[in-house]
Amino acid sequence: MRIAFVLYPDMTGLDLVGPCELISRWPGASSEFIAATRDTVRCDSGLVLTPSMTFADSDAFDLVLVPGSGVIEAPTRDQRLLDWLIAADASATWMTSVCTGAGAYGKSGLTKGRRATTHWGYRPILAEMGVNVVAERVVFDDKYVSAAGVSAGIDMALQLTALVHGDAHAKGAQLAIEYDPQPPFDVGSLEKADPETVKAAIELLTGAPQSAAPAGASAGG
Repeated sequence: MRIAFVLYPDMTGLDLVGPCELISRWPGASSEFIAATRDTVRCDSGLVLTPSMTFADSDAFDLVLVPGSGVIEAPTRDQRLLDWLIAADASATWMTSVCTGAGAYGKSGLTKGRRATTHWGYRPILAEMGVNVVAERVVFDDKYVSAAGVSAGIDMALQLTALVHGDAHAKGAQLAIEYDPQPPFDVGSLEKADPETVKAAIELLTGAPQSAAPAGASAGG
């Protein structure tokens, strides 16, 4: 299986690296890290990644993964990426996204009218693209698979691994990476978080002080 991990400036590293640890190890997998150019890509956290192929040089892939970004417009601002996704969709078996990476599919029109999830702060923006946004951690709609914010990409990759290679393989992969979440606080989704936690999260995401959590934020942003 040929796999394309999409890179672009200001992407979030964990959106890609988490799923990559699982999907790139599939039996028979061949991975490429694809971007508009061969220039190094700096993630929103400062992590630097090197593409192995450009959009112009690529051919057919079986699975595509688009990570998200802490910069709202980053997944949708490069038309070369959007055009490549439309072309890749014609032959791909799976088209996947993590976090705001869902915006690239929405902007390109590939998921218009389809169910998808994304980071809770991006839900209204994705909905404006004509996507049926749902507050779930992982969503399958035909070949389009989306994960909610950042860490949800690991859950998505495990579910997809189970679907493609069976539960036994997925369980072994989960143990291999010792994925055994035990978060210190039970506030890992918007629906669980109190207003003060939502306020703190928005400040981290935007870098701007918040006088109060947005109205209705605890019910879905």
